[in-house]
Amino acid sequence: MEILISTLPEDLAVDEAVLDVVQGTVEKIAEIYALKHHEVSITLTDDEHIHKLNKKYRQIDRATDVLSFALNEGEEPPIEGEEGINVLGDIIISLERAREQAEEYGHTFKREVAFLTTHGMLHLLGYDHIEEADRLVMRKQEELVMSALGLERELEE
Repeated sequence: MEILISTLPEDLAVDEAVLDVVQGTVEKIAEIYALKHHEVSITLTDDEHIHKLNKKYRQIDRATDVLSFALNEGEEPPIEGEEGINVLGDIIISLERAREQAEEYGHTFKREVAFLTTHGMLHLLGYDHIEEADRLVMRKQEELVMSALGLERELEE
């Protein structure tokens, strides 16, 4: 799987460990879903930039945690890159929002970044959560990936 990771703004400071989490998460998803000949672009950003994208593309005037833009939706043929590579699309993750949510949910920043990467990838693979039945299916897939990464949710006793 081809994984392109960038930052927006380009000078956004991103720890190498964050890049490793994103890379490792996508590699695990590629293994689980047999995505050997696929490509994804992931942009790590801040709340200001994801807010602008959310407003422009979804008409929602606030920051969000993750946005996914699938290139292979609908009945069109798949978009192919070099040498028959299926280009899945783009994922944008707000690292600011990931930090806030990790604290809010009481788990690590690493787990939150892996979860947001997983959530975005599943959207690119056609999963959705608008209807309750679809949400439950997507949640099962998220849990499958997080378990494969060894990042299950810790249940309170």
